[in-house]
Amino acid sequence: MAPVAMRLAAQSLSDAQPVPFWLEDPGKPGALPALTDTERCDLLVVGGGYSGLWTALLAKERDPSRDVVLIEGREAGWAASGRNGGFCAASLTHGFGNGLARWPDELGKLEQLGERNLDAIEEAVARYSLDCEFERTGEIDVATEPYQVEELHEWYAEADRLGLADGLELLDRDAVRAEVDSPTFLAGLWDRRGVAMLHPAKLAWGLKRACQEAGVRIYEHTPALDLVAVGTGMGVKTPYGKIVARRVALGTNVFPSLVKRVRSYVVPVYDYALMTEPLSAEQLASIGWKNRQGLGDSANQFHYFRITADNRILWGGYDAIYRFGGRVSAEMDHRPETYLKLAEHFFRCFPQLEGLRFSHAWGGAIDTCSRFSAFFGTAYQGKVAYAAGFTGLGVGATRFGADVMLDLLAGERTERTDLEMVRSKPLPFPPEPLAWAGIGITKWSLARADENGGRRNLWLKAMDRVGLGFDS
Repeated sequence: MAPVAMRLAAQSLSDAQPVPFWLEDPGKPGALPALTDTERCDLLVVGGGYSGLWTALLAKERDPSRDVVLIEGREAGWAASGRNGGFCAASLTHGFGNGLARWPDELGKLEQLGERNLDAIEEAVARYSLDCEFERTGEIDVATEPYQVEELHEWYAEADRLGLADGLELLDRDAVRAEVDSPTFLAGLWDRRGVAMLHPAKLAWGLKRACQEAGVRIYEHTPALDLVAVGTGMGVKTPYGKIVARRVALGTNVFPSLVKRVRSYVVPVYDYALMTEPLSAEQLASIGWKNRQGLGDSANQFHYFRITADNRILWGGYDAIYRFGGRVSAEMDHRPETYLKLAEHFFRCFPQLEGLRFSHAWGGAIDTCSRFSAFFGTAYQGKVAYAAGFTGLGVGATRFGADVMLDLLAGERTERTDLEMVRSKPLPFPPEPLAWAGIGITKWSLARADENGGRRNLWLKAMDRVGLGFDS
């Protein structure tokens, strides 16, 4: 980073508050009391993020008489569900390319289920009056290097061949800059209907309210400490009480699973984001962005960015930090060296916004698995179900995962449970120090590929062949 660029980037961060912008909203609900007794229920949901909240709400939609309890270790939406970029995608496979590489024979079905899932989220936003700033404006994947232009054309051609190009539009340099003006943009692929922008914390808080109104009993500041079989059901111990349930759904994602054998499939990766102050009318005019799409660049180490309801720009991604041992720790929530790097990249993308300042800077852990998209399963003879590994694309896919968990707990064969994606598992990560070394080599190799026209070295080619990956 040049000294002048570094100084300008540092100055832009001088007033940034080290807290997630979304969670500072004045509409944040108060915390609910912790569990202090023994509860019995039909279904216990562990985790108050999107995964758990959708599971509890859909369980009541399927059977309003079902007795449902949800417990959360802190407060609903405090972790990844309240810290993400607010990109709610139809994709269940972490994008078209990843789905094509892993499940080519059922990609059409996966795309159809993903579209239906996003439609259902949009319908739920309206039906439950979820005031989460939902805007179905789509997303543009932008190319910032010549090789990425070729990749976008290849992805579009493959989608068109499979009959999956409806709603996709290729944009040349002038067309993409007419949508959002950056001198770094060379081309774009606009998915007009497959992604919605929203306020992530408000979605979690709205789902919490909808669950309560449906009759779900929610206990916050109630971590699950242990899971054991109890007669024909399951027992979960908490700090001040316990719960006996016929069935249990685990939506703990990045946090260590109560089913220990699941833990090796997930590693916590820390992702970071900046939020600008609101843009003036002149600043907005300098970049366009009238259609309010989400954007993401096409590099391996990619940025994601979007505009908020009050015309701020969220700018995140690029660094994906794994700490030796895979600990989830609050001390990792902030990383000034990453904030500085992100700020410099922001002004390289939008030089016309020089002088704009960042109001917030934060990070958080993502539940990453080696295939980049969620996996599912059961334990304790089908009495416990889990979904995890959403790898940063869980705002929409967690609702699908909730339906899968409920299907599995019911012992039902459905179009979801028949999927190879649902029936198979990713490759587990190796134990330390192999995990740390392997992830480090992979990150270095991805950075090298970005610098060398996208060419993947022997390490990445070997990882591709065995189905192992690392991504944010």
